[in-house]
Amino acid sequence: MGDDERRQADDELREIAESFAQLGSELESNGPEATLDAVARMAVERVPGARCASITSYEHGRFRTVASTDDLARRADAIQYALGSGPCLDAIVDDALYRPKDLRHDDRWPEYGARVSGELGLLSMLSYRLGHESGDAIDGLNIYADQVAAFDERAELVGLMLATHGALAVALAANRLQVENLQKALVSNREIGVAMGVLMTRHHVTRDQAFGLLRMASQNANRKLHEVALQVADTGALPPIAGDRRQREDVAD
Repeated sequence: MGDDERRQADDELREIAESFAQLGSELESNGPEATLDAVARMAVERVPGARCASITSYEHGRFRTVASTDDLARRADAIQYALGSGPCLDAIVDDALYRPKDLRHDDRWPEYGARVSGELGLLSMLSYRLGHESGDAIDGLNIYADQVAAFDERAELVGLMLATHGALAVALAANRLQVENLQKALVSNREIGVAMGVLMTRHHVTRDQAFGLLRMASQNANRKLHEVALQVADTGALPPIAGDRRQREDVAD
């Protein structure tokens, strides 16, 4: 490799590194669904030759599109789902990367190639399995082109880096959301516990009876249980419960 070629290769690697540093900062601020949208959008922006892109999710034996850059990508996905055959489906199931150069003449997916090229004008693809699993779901990245052999080895590498980085971002976003939900649940449980203590002390009832009073007040006011609990903890008083005094006494019996 000559000096000029080496410098060009170094420039390309530097450009890729800078692009993915920016990608990381953009993806980190999103939730799981928004992250998938960002991965699809960035595939079109960053992968040379890309026309459109989508994310397919496989869960409970069913494939569905969970993110896409446009309707063209969704239609291309839908053909794969209808046929039960295509690069994306195989990429997810086989945990592999596929780069069909001319879908019109690819023996692996002859029916899909004929339809997606004839109906939508899409002629080549890149398909990756995203390296993460969310519950029972497995995702795959589909990148479509309207040119034959639109993706070279550099495009394949950029797409692979995007799929890898995007998968990590989705996993982090999902974990962050889970932590946030757990924190909310802990706060809510603490508020309910405090409110139960207030009711047990004030009305001389058991834990089960105190919880029953909170639940009745929540249903009567059509408010969330932790909201009623917070009010009880702040004011020491239970919101009015529908029915007569006898109903409240029944709860405390």
